[in-house]
Amino acid sequence: MNAEQKKICVGLVGFGFAGSTFHAPVIAAVDALQLVAVASSQAEAVHAAWPTVRVMPEASQLFADPDVDLVVIAAPNEAHFSLALAALSAGKHVVVDKPFTITSAEAAILIACARQNNRLLSVYHNRRWDADFLSLQDLLAQGTLGRIATFESHFDRFRPQIKQRWRELDSPGGGLLYDLGPHLIDQALVLFGMPSHLFADIALQRDGAAAVDYFHLVLYYAQMRVILHAGSLVNQVGPRFSVHGERGSFVKFGLDPQEDSLRAGGNPRDANWGQDAVSARLSLGSSAGAIDLPMRRGCYQNYYEGIATAITHGSPAPVSAEDGMRAIVLIETALRSAASGKVLELEPISASAHGL
Repeated sequence: MNAEQKKICVGLVGFGFAGSTFHAPVIAAVDALQLVAVASSQAEAVHAAWPTVRVMPEASQLFADPDVDLVVIAAPNEAHFSLALAALSAGKHVVVDKPFTITSAEAAILIACARQNNRLLSVYHNRRWDADFLSLQDLLAQGTLGRIATFESHFDRFRPQIKQRWRELDSPGGGLLYDLGPHLIDQALVLFGMPSHLFADIALQRDGAAAVDYFHLVLYYAQMRVILHAGSLVNQVGPRFSVHGERGSFVKFGLDPQEDSLRAGGNPRDANWGQDAVSARLSLGSSAGAIDLPMRRGCYQNYYEGIATAITHGSPAPVSAEDGMRAIVLIETALRSAASGKVLELEPISASAHGL
């Protein structure tokens, strides 16, 4: 970057659902960034959406491009580690789509490589900028609900038919725990930090399922319990958030609208972007009455605004790589808990344990 603040040139690895829907349009909405290249085998699809962007068949070609400042990894989960390591080693700043890696050991190697090369490394936990989560975060910071007793976060869907795609294969990083789990886990960690213990129940519920399509996690925090749940056979979806404290409750139905807007070709620059039409129900005190609480506007573009600022001014990344690793530690613990049927203690993430 020079004194004239030229745009940060971005190279995107992968143009599947994540790359084409969650990354490219959001990157394009940030003035400080410019999408200049995509590594993908789908050249026609890339050029149809982004006619001026160069397409490279191999990620290695993108990493070798001197014009690319920032690499965004939106490839299948199992490839995150090797691609991010190669990009960092080539001197690029790197954003990795969630989940950060498959294992915490891989995450630690990437963090060490980023430090060695003095490069930014971040994880795209975009749902920190969901409308309902931002609103709930404000409410908890204000202490409106008092001490929280129960926090329940659901991401349920009705998808009885199994699709032939990598997310539903019995392979490292496949299944719902690695797909939706990072969203719910990261939000809980932002609000409450690391739990002391964790219990997990995971299952394959659909006929012919090869990968996890149901999980139920219980995170233990002194008197508080945090429940994170996702299922694929939920036709009558309940609340997205149910939060109960000493002074009252917060209940919110419906998902943040930004994903649907991006799927429909919406632009984060649109006037009504991120506006959630569904209010939460806020009940306070001992009365049975409740009020409708409007949601703040969601803003996925704020993640990439933060990335641009971090690269330009050396400020902290909007999501640290260490935060991404903490989510993976909880996933690994959940897999061990489900296998053993036991509540497991979470040890503090130390530098010596992960080579940091």
